[in-house]
Amino acid sequence: MKKVIIFLAVIIALFAAVGILTKMQNEEKVSEDNPYAKDTLHPETIAQLDDPNYQNIILPGELEEKLNNKEDVTVYFHSPTCPHCQRTTPVVAPLAEDMDIDLVQFNLLEFEDGWDDYGITETPTIVQYKHGKEVKRITGYQEKAVFEQWFNENTK
Repeated sequence: MKKVIIFLAVIIALFAAVGILTKMQNEEKVSEDNPYAKDTLHPETIAQLDDPNYQNIILPGELEEKLNNKEDVTVYFHSPTCPHCQRTTPVVAPLAEDMDIDLVQFNLLEFEDGWDDYGITETPTIVQYKHGKEVKRITGYQEKAVFEQWFNENTK
């Protein structure tokens, strides 16, 4: 009976150690490469920190300031847990860069108020603001040609 208790204690200690090490590694990564200005991030967001397709992050305060200043801005609302976003981002991020469009990315998993603040009902959603007001949006996964046409019609 004592051997079973000792064995269980060792197993529990190992699991606790693995959990602590994982948490420490995630916290270290968050502090090194964190464009979100938050102390803690969802694991799905942490996994995207090094992805070149997720580098043009905009924070809620920055977006609000642009809109209040009546600037033109193209915003890609996404969530790291959205499978359609995971298919869309590798299409739209390079396309926007090739077309010289500053497509800023708003992470709705990290900033959940964005759903209500910007009337987002599904992800991915790209919204074009002109003079601080929404003029057009496109939602869901689309083929590259559809996004290219939408960018040409709405961001130029």
